[in-house]
Amino acid sequence: MDSLPDGPRGRSDSTGSSTSQGSRSKTVLRQRLSQLMTCIEDLSSDDEAGEEVSRRLDEAFQLCGRFTPTDAYRLHMVTWNVATAEPPEDITSLLLFDALPPTDLYVIGLQEVRATPAKFMSDLMWEDSWSHLFMNTLAPKGFVKVTSVRMQGLLLLVFAKQMHLPFIRNIQSTYIRTGIFGYWGNKGGVSVRFSFYGHMVCFLNCHLAAHMGNALQRVDELEYILETQEFDMFETPHVLDHKVVFCLGDLNFRIQDHGLHFLRSSINGGRLNLLWSKDQLIMMKKKEPFLQEFEEGPLNFKPTYKFDRKSDTYDTSGKKRKPAWTDRILWRVKPKSLPSEDIDEGDEKASMSTVNEDDEDPSW
Repeated sequence: MDSLPDGPRGRSDSTGSSTSQGSRSKTVLRQRLSQLMTCIEDLSSDDEAGEEVSRRLDEAFQLCGRFTPTDAYRLHMVTWNVATAEPPEDITSLLLFDALPPTDLYVIGLQEVRATPAKFMSDLMWEDSWSHLFMNTLAPKGFVKVTSVRMQGLLLLVFAKQMHLPFIRNIQSTYIRTGIFGYWGNKGGVSVRFSFYGHMVCFLNCHLAAHMGNALQRVDELEYILETQEFDMFETPHVLDHKVVFCLGDLNFRIQDHGLHFLRSSINGGRLNLLWSKDQLIMMKKKEPFLQEFEEGPLNFKPTYKFDRKSDTYDTSGKKRKPAWTDRILWRVKPKSLPSEDIDEGDEKASMSTVNEDDEDPSW
């Protein structure tokens, strides 16, 4: 996105609820199944008996997740256009360590990570500074990096509590470019998918076309990414085949028609509801069927774009860019009408909280 953040512009969503005492025996069962699966994976791939046992154990994993409606897991997501800035010293305010119930998974989507040729090659050989910071912050809390994927300035990181690692399986990642007619990776999407206790989930971090007049292009790019990205998985070869899809990032949708004075007075007066009807993403959802399948938390936080560096003041430069909710987190549960896993509906709940720090504030 065309902005320079000195603090995150933020949006985050959390999903989860507490696990009952009665589920402890099921947790022990999962642990035993995980140990068995590890042993089976050590067998030769030519061993037909081993393959059959592995398949049966996979089915058992899915059953364990399917029939434990009291079990739920908390997901914390952050999207942040860092505008080529180096990481701050402290990011704990983004991660809400005091949240209850405690977080099980962290998914971090960054855009515009500095990607000059020299810097990008350095990051390929060593961990980039942003990944390093998140790992150093989360590791003392018992989190391990599950995977990451990067395409130029787009970076997607997934962390999980160590106890969940045996139940995170079939991890794959991919990316697709949409910048400069699909040849340049400054815009596009990076994705990670995996099975989490038998549930197929996919996370997509996007950076779409900028500027007020490109709303239709943004919709086209998002639809193209969703339809084109592929995984080497028989049951879930595409993003929308997954039971739950989370789409986060700098989607770049603006607030149209309203003048700068009206926007700022509405924001300063806490009348954010006056702006919702002119939010381009909300407007496009009324026209585009694929967008109508996605849900989003309420826009009850200040627009995350665009602030002066290291301040809570909206853009005072000569450009005087209009505030907008450019940073978004959406989710989609696979419609029941489509062929799908018979999984209990009650395993997903969502809530949203926000923090405002910078010229493009992070979302979480």
